[in-house]
This record gives sequence, structure tokens and C-alpha cells, in this order.
Amino acid sequence: MDSRHILVTGGCGFIGSNFIRHMLSTSNTRITNMDKLTYAGNLENLKDLEGHPFYTFVRGDIADEADVERAFKTPVDGVINFAAESHVDRSIINPDAFIRTNIYGTYRLLEQARKKGTARFLQVSTDEVYGSLGETGKFREETPLAPNSPYSASKAAADMLAMAYHKTFGLPVIITRCSNNYGPYQFPEKLIPLLVSNALEDRDLPVYGDGLNVRDWIHVKDHCAALARVLEKGVPGNIYNVGGGNERTNLEIVEIILEIVGKPRTLIRHVQDRPGHDRRYAIDSTKLRRELGFEVSVPFRSGMEETVRWYVEHRSWWERIKTGEYLSYYETWYKNR
Repeated sequence: MDSRHILVTGGCGFIGSNFIRHMLSTSNTRITNMDKLTYAGNLENLKDLEGHPFYTFVRGDIADEADVERAFKTPVDGVINFAAESHVDRSIINPDAFIRTNIYGTYRLLEQARKKGTARFLQVSTDEVYGSLGETGKFREETPLAPNSPYSASKAAADMLAMAYHKTFGLPVIITRCSNNYGPYQFPEKLIPLLVSNALEDRDLPVYGDGLNVRDWIHVKDHCAALARVLEKGVPGNIYNVGGGNERTNLEIVEIILEIVGKPRTLIRHVQDRPGHDRRYAIDSTKLRRELGFEVSVPFRSGMEETVRWYVEHRSWWERIKTGEYLSYYETWYKNR
């Protein structure tokens, strides 16, 4: 979509900021980034883009009609919706914010895109909408939705609403559902940055339950490349699963991080399991590979080493976050488990 104008929502977050940087470095696409700047939206994530001729930032809430209309004031050729409340633990404590942003906010974007005749609408979703797997099998695009947390339920509802806009109004909607991401700029409450930062501070590494919950991990660089491919070549009305083919237990992730940073296993602390904790996710990305020719490029071990190195070298970035509002949330949550 070179030389076109794309509206990115939630672009100051982890995946959104990496996607914007990917697009500006690989194409001539003009980007407008709309972000509410909640706790996980950090302007510092894109500080290096200040003054870039193809990048514009607009502060706004996707659930606010006036803000959305303002973001669409300059005609856009496509929308990619990253904006979402995304942490499962927070959705258990306060589902209200997830319903407002993830469902109503998506509706406001879809409605404005319909009114403006937007040429493409990419809804960025998650494999968590599929629920939980047993020891075998993988999620496919036709797997029935069975979300088990307020977060995943809100994302599933947004997906269904987006597809309804395609079928009812002809809005060219595409949905992607990705496995767990890792990489730079991820908010420190997420598993890998939390473990890395705690290990570097010689703090306990909290592991839910027995630590044998399995996730499929993909580097954020590969996820962003996949999204760019879907934005360019994906077929409206379709869903594309995005996976890394790297299934690991949470305990394996902890042990890899401890090995990389040279810290002892005695830092591991098993805590009471999360309510409704899905046991295993695994993504079948055959459709993405076969129809759009996409392949992952970052090997898991080297990707993890690169990620850990980034957090070591950007200690001030996560220390400022962990000593603020996030730290009080983190300590309160784990002390009450």
C-alpha cells in the first residue's frame, strides 16, 4: 500500500509502535497514529520518529466519536486497529475498560470507516479468542470461538462485529489472530519483560500454577511483517492466523531467561494460578503461508537473546514504568494472589 495513508490506532503500544516503525522503514506509506496514551501507550516508544515527514500523531480515544471523526478528517486508505485493553489479569479486576475499548471502540472505528468508504480495515486480534487446547492440535481459522476471560471475550466480540460489518455493509474487513508476541517495547507487566526486569533486579520471578501452560511465541518483527503482508495482499472477509511455531511452557521461558542473564533458578516463585487460565495455545498458520507466502524469519533462541539484550540496554525505559503506577498494580496483584 505504498504512497497511501494508513490510520493506525494504538500505535504507541508494543506491537503498534513496532508496526509503525516497520512500515516507515519498508514503504512510502504515510501513517497517522491515534492513541489515547493509557498506561501501556508510551510516546517514548516512537520518540525517534518525531519530525518524520510521513508520521503524524493524534491523541484520541477510539471509543469517543468526536476523536474518531477527527482522526478520519484527512482521508485514509486503510485502518489497522491495535487499540485495545490487552492484559488478562487486568480484565479480571476491571472488565469495564475492556468492554468499552475493545468492543465499543471497535464499533466506532468500523462505523466511521463505513461512512468514509475506507478501502481496507484490518482488525488485529488474538489466538485467545479460540479458548484453550488440549495436549494436541492447533487453532485454525475455522476453530469455533470459546473465550475464557473478559479480555478474550471482548476481543471475540470485536472480531464478530467487524466481520458483521463486512457481511452487512460490505466494509472490506480482514482479521488477524496472532500468538504471543515478544520483543522490544513490550509493557513490563507482560510475561517476558516482567521476568527479564525482575531477574535483572534479583527479584522473584512469579510463575502461575505449575508453569506448564503452553504458548506459541512469535517475535514482534515477524508479526509486523505478517500484518504488512495481510494489509497489502489479504482478501477482505478472511481471517489469517499468525503463529511463530515456537511452543514453550511458561517454565521453559523462565529458564531460558535465567540462563541468558546468568541468574539462579532460586528466583522462581510459583504463585496461585490465574482464574480461567487457558492451558495451551498453538496456531496453525498454513493459510497465511500458502495464500500470502509469509514465513517467519527470527529464530526463537536468537530472538530471545536479542530481546533480553534490549531490556538490559534500555533499563531506564522499564525502570521508569515499574516505579510508577504499574509497580503499585503489580505488587498489589501478586500480594493478593
